[in-house]
Amino acid sequence: MTGLQVAVVVGNPKPQSRTLDAATYVATELSGQAPDLVVDLADLGAAILDWKDEQVAELVAGVGAADLVVFASPTYKGTYTGLLKLFLDRFATDGLGGIAVPLMLGAGPGHALAPELTLRPVLTEIGGVVATKGLYVVDSAYDDPAAYAHWLELSLPTITALLRSRTGASA
Repeated sequence: MTGLQVAVVVGNPKPQSRTLDAATYVATELSGQAPDLVVDLADLGAAILDWKDEQVAELVAGVGAADLVVFASPTYKGTYTGLLKLFLDRFATDGLGGIAVPLMLGAGPGHALAPELTLRPVLTEIGGVVATKGLYVVDSAYDDPAAYAHWLELSLPTITALLRSRTGASA
């Protein structure tokens, strides 16, 4: 789709994490292109705590303007990380203008509802359109396409239609 802006935001405190790989994979599968903007929050360090930091403000603006954003986090204590929360707190209630995909990785199936119960509400609160159910992947399978296949099969038609309507692309 021409003119499509795709972003990935990763709230794993470890840089270059499995969570980043998973989010990039999902964004690419949904959009048919590599993400234009990848925000690995671990790389920001203390800047994320400085509300006057221009780099963080630019990243918030870029993510807010994207047509599709995959927000990814490991599951910590049944929810997303504080690092991701710090970044999401930067957005106004209408600060996210595109389609948002909540993605969480976890050690086992016990937290499979975490993307729906914890991440989805904040993404909708900041203006994102969460058009499909959130995605939870057991982190030991993060690099296995089969771990994403069923969710992609269900979600891709809806997200593709919404992206086409946003960009004016024809079928």
